[in-house]
Amino acid sequence: METDRKPGGVIVIPARYASSRYPGKPLAPIRGASGAAQPLIARTIAAAHAARRDLPLHVATDDARIAEAVRTLGEAPVMTPEHCANGTERVAAAIEALAITPDYVINFQGDALLTPPDFVTALAAWMEDHPDCAVATVAMHCSATVYTHLLADQAAGRSGGTTVITDAAGRALYFSKRVLPFLPEPPQDGTNPVLLHLGLYAYRPEALRRYPALAPSPAEQAEGLEQLRFLHHGIPIDVIALAAPGWDPIELNNPTDLAPIEATLAARGIA
Repeated sequence: METDRKPGGVIVIPARYASSRYPGKPLAPIRGASGAAQPLIARTIAAAHAARRDLPLHVATDDARIAEAVRTLGEAPVMTPEHCANGTERVAAAIEALAITPDYVINFQGDALLTPPDFVTALAAWMEDHPDCAVATVAMHCSATVYTHLLADQAAGRSGGTTVITDAAGRALYFSKRVLPFLPEPPQDGTNPVLLHLGLYAYRPEALRRYPALAPSPAEQAEGLEQLRFLHHGIPIDVIALAAPGWDPIELNNPTDLAPIEATLAARGIA
């Protein structure tokens, strides 16, 4: 397929309706500081624009209800196949459907409405400054409250946040739904070695095109973490470790996450 070369980056938000943990999640109403509710997809789009309004933004979905909600917001949905196994495959399908070849593609997770704008800016800058980087992502050292939240999800058997272990060069060694590394006791000095991985990725188009053709790895299937496919097939992932913001960037993984997310929006004055 002939593609148009687009210098710079683009943002794609993958959004699907049929989530096993939270069906219809992109359309779930979330209240802000004003008490008014907006669907998750609206708040996620606003968060992405707050970071890099200069980058083109598309929502990749396979559901007509989500597509209609996106059009109502004045944004551009891209219809992708139902068989996409995860967000990365859906982003790859969207780039193919758009027939563009940007310098890099940012995957802004559809449930990550509390993503700090600075994290997106840092990720884009990394890709612009490191032309040899195939895939990059961001992580942050856990605050005490995030660490407690992760442990509570783990103890309850819920699939919550993701942690990442890196090597000396800052490349990912492993991602897990378990809280890694294991800490016999909570840190007492204010520093926590546990890195919370935020589902914010940047890919070169070449790496993104390769991904759907690669066989899922056993660890990917066991953990339910799409990024492990890159590692399994020898494609390194640069991890940008950033300081925690002034709030807990919890993703809407489970209905139990809704209350703390709404409390954060209220505390930050986001209507």
